[in-house]
Amino acid sequence: MDIKVGNIVRLKKKHPCGSAEWEVLRSGADFRLKCCGCGHQIMIARPVLEKNVRDIQSKS
Repeated sequence: MDIKVGNIVRLKKKHPCGSAEWEVLRSGADFRLKCCGCGHQIMIARPVLEKNVRDIQSKS
């Protein structure tokens, strides 16, 4: 799966704030994601993220 820094990923589950879109801030063995709704940041392992991604968009 080709996920790059700056992409917006839509996940299967929504964040408690209601947004399902996350901006990729860091990639590698794990990812740092920032919620597009509230700005909360998380670290998530690559296999977990790849399993839960529905859509990948380049940031416009």
